[in-house]
Amino acid sequence: MVDAFVSFAVESLGNFLIQEVNLRLSLREKVQWLRDELLFMQSFLKDAEEKQVGDQRVQQWVFQINDFANDVVAILETYSFEARKGDEGGFASRLKACACVCRKEAKLYKVSKEIQSLKKRITDISRKRETYGIRDINNVGEGPNNYRPNNQRSGLRRTISYMDKQDQIFVGFEDVVEILLAELVKEEPRRTVISIYGMGELGKTTLAKHLYHSPSLTDIFNARAWVYVSQQYNTMYLFKIIVKSIQGRDRGTLDLMEKMTVTDLEEHLQDLLKEKKYLLVVDDVWQREAWQSLERALPDSNNGSRIIITTRNADVAKRADDNGLPHNLRFLIEEESWDLFCRKLLDIEAMIPAMETLARDMVGKCGGLPLAIATLSGLLSHKRGLEEWERVKEHLWSHVKNDSIAISDILSLSYNDLPTVLKYCFLYLGIFPEDRPIIAKNLMWLWMADGLIPRGEERMEDVAQDFLNELIRRSLVQVVETFWEEVTECRIHDLLRDLAIQKALEVNFLDTYGPRKQSISSLCHRHTIHGQGERYLTLDLSKLKLRSVTFFDLEGLKLDRIKFRNMFQHLYVLYLEFGYDRVTLPDAIGSLYSLRYLGFTGHVDIPSSIGNLKNLLTLHSPITGGGYCRLPPETANLVNLRHLEVLYTEPLQHINKLTSLQVLRRICPDQWRDVNPVDLVNLRELSMDTVEESYSLNNISSLKSLSTLELWCFGDESFPALEFFSSCQKLQKLRLVGRIEKLPPFPNSITMMILDDSQLMEDPMPILGMLSKLRDLKLVGAYEGKEITCSESSFSQLEILRLDTLPNLERWDLGTSAMPLIKGLGIYDCPKLKEIPERMKGVEKLERCRYS
Repeated sequence: MVDAFVSFAVESLGNFLIQEVNLRLSLREKVQWLRDELLFMQSFLKDAEEKQVGDQRVQQWVFQINDFANDVVAILETYSFEARKGDEGGFASRLKACACVCRKEAKLYKVSKEIQSLKKRITDISRKRETYGIRDINNVGEGPNNYRPNNQRSGLRRTISYMDKQDQIFVGFEDVVEILLAELVKEEPRRTVISIYGMGELGKTTLAKHLYHSPSLTDIFNARAWVYVSQQYNTMYLFKIIVKSIQGRDRGTLDLMEKMTVTDLEEHLQDLLKEKKYLLVVDDVWQREAWQSLERALPDSNNGSRIIITTRNADVAKRADDNGLPHNLRFLIEEESWDLFCRKLLDIEAMIPAMETLARDMVGKCGGLPLAIATLSGLLSHKRGLEEWERVKEHLWSHVKNDSIAISDILSLSYNDLPTVLKYCFLYLGIFPEDRPIIAKNLMWLWMADGLIPRGEERMEDVAQDFLNELIRRSLVQVVETFWEEVTECRIHDLLRDLAIQKALEVNFLDTYGPRKQSISSLCHRHTIHGQGERYLTLDLSKLKLRSVTFFDLEGLKLDRIKFRNMFQHLYVLYLEFGYDRVTLPDAIGSLYSLRYLGFTGHVDIPSSIGNLKNLLTLHSPITGGGYCRLPPETANLVNLRHLEVLYTEPLQHINKLTSLQVLRRICPDQWRDVNPVDLVNLRELSMDTVEESYSLNNISSLKSLSTLELWCFGDESFPALEFFSSCQKLQKLRLVGRIEKLPPFPNSITMMILDDSQLMEDPMPILGMLSKLRDLKLVGAYEGKEITCSESSFSQLEILRLDTLPNLERWDLGTSAMPLIKGLGIYDCPKLKEIPERMKGVEKLERCRYS
């Protein structure tokens, strides 16, 4: 599993030789020798990684290669940074020039000595390879940079909706769903708690999700929220999640919460909910105390509010509500297990009778556990033909005990079946706290920053998206939310997270520090810290050459405890999850010259030294974390920045200097008005807040690569003129939130559109129906009229339609040839629309989703 890092080291050595053209011959020869030796060693890695499971000596050899590759890159990066720093500012005098030359000679001498030491190490590693009998068995085209998922990219983007739907399939519990839905909608004014309990692999969360998104509940509850609790819960964090779900994530709400104590938040939540009929899912409760701390903030206003709890603890379930309905989730029976397996199988038609016989035997040994069955199906979906299925069965049968297969064996086999680079991507999921939803883009940006996504002709973002889709197809990652045919949030099952943490430590990829583990491996180059930050920083980290450090829950930590230059000078990834006070990052963060990803939550002031981070790819503050950021003018010096997503308070000048930008989110128009975006040739995704009618947005038309655009205006504001849309010929996804006086001409390139709170007086369907590529349309509060008309041949490509919060809509006329490809329909809060067109009655009813 070290092949990706050796490849990266080889690439770094090659780049070093190209950039340092004046390198003295003796040093150049040493660097070239190291590069050649690493290339040679790569051909033995596949055999070594297969042997290391059963041979501790080979495992140690793999560790040494990994450590060696990391040290090579660290030495080169240190030299390159110091050499560039010495050349800055030019030569003011001959004396200064001589001093600079002397400094550079000293650095050359130091790096020469370090490389000589590396030569001795690689010679010793090579000698051990021969001793351990490690053979050259690599095949051309099997390295991490050549791996691609089985499906071609053309089919990947359109499979997300399918995968999300498959992830929510709940097989074998139709009767349970009916019982629990009846309990949720019955005319009982008292607030009722419905508890779902059972062991950890039975699908409690999936059942709760099925209920939560049920179309029959859409119009019943006017407030809805979902909160994950898990073993290590934080009451204030849970309160905030519920408030954000109910009240929204606007700046006013976020500012208000940052000033509140736990008691304040509890009272605020009570006030927020007391007049609402709410549905709340409290997922994965481990202790009664966790539920009790939440329950105090959940008022019973005798209006039919409902709470769903999932837990492994029968005592929690039975004592959550004396008059509630605890439901003990059972195992799947034989035919239900087979049904789930078949639904998860990617190509059921390729399963010949002999393969079916094998599969039924294996499914039967899964003991009715949905997670085991789904993972097995994902594994077999990537095996071609009877012979490969037989090998899977043979492996599993060697671990059968008491006529069943342990789920850990199925999960381990699925992990071992992954290509090397996907193994790394899976292991990376171990950095996140238990049960916390993972922002998909953030995960992919982390992969990119840490060198897990190969550079090549394809955009790294596209390759990362493919890798995430592949992990989802293999049932190793679960979809939480999708938006516009892309996964926006995902999660990993507790057992799979445990597997990722275990395997990551075994191969020295990642180590976790926190209340339950207060030691750290000196061989791991990635650390994730879940609390206990003060204690972690007392460790001696200066010699570890760390590549990734992610701090979760840094509340109360004094930043001056972090000696950035000594502890973290080789970091590629730094994530800091602060508490609720405003924090100023120290100037020393500018010394992290290798940093590619900087992420944080909370109110953060960033120093001007950030301009030194020339390798930074991502600057990210997730919207779920709240808080505002102050960005200095020097941010415009980050010439390699690809993703800028922070909520910042003051305009960022000279943003057009960021020519590598691909994603720019949460920008305010005050800074956009003076931008000449013609230089932003790579910008594909733009999101702009607080647009006002007095602004001009015409320069957006200069963004020739723009494919996704979201514009928001709030309050009584209306959008300015939007005629510039007609010039955005690559625009595919468009979201407009706010009043529109009149629909502009849209480009035919648009495939997905949301009009939210548009308050149009004229029927929008005649204009929208002519968009020949439009596949997905949502109108929410977009139209004030009584009638919509979809004429003949309109909406020729439309597959998904959602009509939401159209209180005056009474009639919908649909031409016989309109919407010929429609697959899904969602109608919510349209009380006067008593009848829909006959042809629409057989179309699948869509769930009401948070993002769409």
